[in-house]
Amino acid sequence: MSFSQFMLCVGQTQAQQPAANPIIVFGPFILIGIMLFFLFRAQSKETKKRQKMLEEIQTGDKVIVGGGIHGVIANVKESSFIVKIADNVKVEVNKAGVAAVINNKEDKKENKKNE
Repeated sequence: MSFSQFMLCVGQTQAQQPAANPIIVFGPFILIGIMLFFLFRAQSKETKKRQKMLEEIQTGDKVIVGGGIHGVIANVKESSFIVKIADNVKVEVNKAGVAAVINNKEDKKENKKNE
């Protein structure tokens, strides 16, 4: 058997192998795509929820700022809040600095329903 005949046999055996299943080839990419979709979807929902919370803050709401300080909103400005943290102590806090609202209208409604 010569070298050319050997290469011809090798080429024929490789050509006769079955094609790979497309599900096996593209399956991991599809799964990663689905996981990324749900990850970004959850992130966008959380962002919308936080934006809605910040838009609904009004004077008199109790809040927790990013440093863990509890206070009451004394004044609402365009890009910040004036937070009263003690008697005669007011601090201006950027809107992004508000971590949570302790009581808002929805909580008050839920408390009345529970009573």
